[in-house]
Amino acid sequence: MAACLSSLYRAQRYDEIISLLRIDAFWPYNRWAVKALAAMGKKSEAIRYAESCRGQWTPDGDVDELCEEILLSAGLIGEAYSRYGVRARGEHTYLATFRAVARKYPHKTAREILVDLVKTTPGDEGKWFAAAKEAGLYEEALALASRTPTDPKTLSRAARDLAEKQPDFATSAGLLAIHWLVHGYGYEITGADVLGAYYDTIRAAGQTGRGDEIRERIKKIVGGERVGGSVSKILARELGL
Repeated sequence: MAACLSSLYRAQRYDEIISLLRIDAFWPYNRWAVKALAAMGKKSEAIRYAESCRGQWTPDGDVDELCEEILLSAGLIGEAYSRYGVRARGEHTYLATFRAVARKYPHKTAREILVDLVKTTPGDEGKWFAAAKEAGLYEEALALASRTPTDPKTLSRAARDLAEKQPDFATSAGLLAIHWLVHGYGYEITGADVLGAYYDTIRAAGQTGRGDEIRERIKKIVGGERVGGSVSKILARELGL
């Protein structure tokens, strides 16, 4: 069936596609009717048809992406963004999602896009840290990483990579890395990861002459770890615990 619909579409036999799909069908078939209507210039009708197909067996992301494509092809960029822009994404990471939206909507500022994307994932604000950092939105990045758990390795990497160019930001990112490590977050964390976070943070702090101050702050953060926690054991020598 899909091959037949695809062939009809390539042959521009749009009426036949719509006629074949007048009865209820699964979304993989119905999407061809949506595309046919759009190709006939009936873009509003195409979007209404696509929206009517939403349901248990219809991937919302696929509907969003197709509707977004239709609106963009009609030059309705603002409507495309507001209705589907931050929803119609199939990327595997938050950073890739941010990049895809920014690439498709260059008229939007990075801050606008970030704010809108963050709203779509309540409770996962910290996962947008890397996107904010890449956009140079350093204050926003730190605020996001402070709100909900953020991958300590990502934070430690930011501390390492930006120690010289953005030492204050790098120091704060490193402190957050240690904070989340102390609270048990991170995937397959090793002793090397903990030590790396510590040294990256101290190195960044040293760029602004705050090494001693930050070491004491780290000591305080680590001191709040639950009894038997691994971070305090790993950093015992460095912190004099």
